[in-house]
Amino acid sequence: MVEISTSILSVKDGKEVETFFELEASKTDYIHIDVMDGKFVEKDTYQKMLSNAMYIKRTLNVPLDVHLMVEDVKDAIDDFLALEPNIITFHLEACENKEEVYKYIKYIKDNNCKVGLSVKPNTPIDEIYEFLPYIHLCLVMTVEPGKGGQTLLKEMVDKIVTLKEYVQKNKLDIDIEVDGGINLKTAPDVKRAGANILVSGTAIIMANDFKVIIDELKS
Repeated sequence: MVEISTSILSVKDGKEVETFFELEASKTDYIHIDVMDGKFVEKDTYQKMLSNAMYIKRTLNVPLDVHLMVEDVKDAIDDFLALEPNIITFHLEACENKEEVYKYIKYIKDNNCKVGLSVKPNTPIDEIYEFLPYIHLCLVMTVEPGKGGQTLLKEMVDKIVTLKEYVQKNKLDIDIEVDGGINLKTAPDVKRAGANILVSGTAIIMANDFKVIIDELKS
C-alpha cells in the first residue's frame, strides 16, 4: 500500500488548527511542508510553513515531510532540522554542482534526518541517478513547483516508470514520491508507474471528509 503525504499549502487562513487535527485523525502518513522562498519559485511560504511546522511538531504525532523549494538550501535545512522532521527534501536544481549536492546530503544525514532529492519536470531523470544510493527518497515533481492546484503533467508518468526501472535494476532501497496534481483520477497512474508516496493537497483539503479521500488514495 502506498503512503499519503498531505500538503497543507491550500489550507485556508484561520482554519489551520482544525485542519491539522483532522488530518491526524484521518491517518495521513505525513504532513507535507512546502517551503518556498519567493526566489527559487515565485511564491513565498517560508515563514508561514515554518510556523505551521512548529505548531504541528508541538501538538501532533504526524511525521513532517519537508520539501525545500529555496535558493539558500543550507539556511533552510538548519531552520527545519530544528523541528526534527522525518525527512528533508531539497532540489537538485538549487545546487551549483555535484559537490554541493553531496554536501547537503551528508549534512542532513549527519543530523539524524532522512534526506530526499527532488527534480523539476524539465530536469532529465538520469541527472539524479548517481545520488540515489546515498538518499532515502526521490521526489518527482509532476507539476512545475511553486503553487498548488495544478494539473498533473502526463509525460511525468513515463519519468516515474523510468526511475522505478532504474531503481529495481540497481537494487536500490529508495522511496519514490510524486508531487503535483495528485487526486483520485491521477493517483492510479502514478502508483502503477512506481510511486509509493503520494503528495496530495487540494484533493484532500477541499474534501468534506479527509479520511475518505486519504483511504481511497492509499488503496
